[in-house]
Amino acid sequence: MNLANKVTISRILLVPIFLIALLIKIKFKDIEVGKYLAAIIFIIAASTDFIDGYIARKMQQITNLGKFLDPLADKLLVVAALVWLVEVHEMPSWMAIIIISREFIVTGVRLVAAGEGIIIAASMWGKIKTITQIIAIIAILIHDLEPFKILFVFPFHVVAMWIAVITTVYSGYDYVYKNREVIRTGV
Repeated sequence: MNLANKVTISRILLVPIFLIALLIKIKFKDIEVGKYLAAIIFIIAASTDFIDGYIARKMQQITNLGKFLDPLADKLLVVAALVWLVEVHEMPSWMAIIIISREFIVTGVRLVAAGEGIIIAASMWGKIKTITQIIAIIAILIHDLEPFKILFVFPFHVVAMWIAVITTVYSGYDYVYKNREVIRTGV
């Protein structure tokens, strides 16, 4: 297994660590240690998305396994965060449902394509969608932590989540539209 794929797998392995950190309910100077630690872990995990892509391109380590694992790792990390955010009432469930539904649709199209021997790499809109989701999740995780209360004088986390949802819907449309022939032939 090449280095890029190992970095991707590290992102998958960070998902349960992220969730465990969210369970820590210790407070230190009015800061929820678990939530702060989870935000740091999430940022590290999300950063590996850029690192593995850079390594794969720079070292010419782009593989079909990597094309499969990278979006899977993104989905696991984002879905885990979204489910937790809904659970603790930090975001509306309908937003999470839209985002998760898009991921199921895209995964379904990828599976149909794989059955036809076609590997579909992430598009630019898919990458933009991932970035907006990561920013929104981080904003929600840290919006009530000091010193971020001062920085977020307006509800940046709410605006960021709306942008993520809109980008998710558009990227889903773009993905289905661009791969409509794969969908037609695979049915």
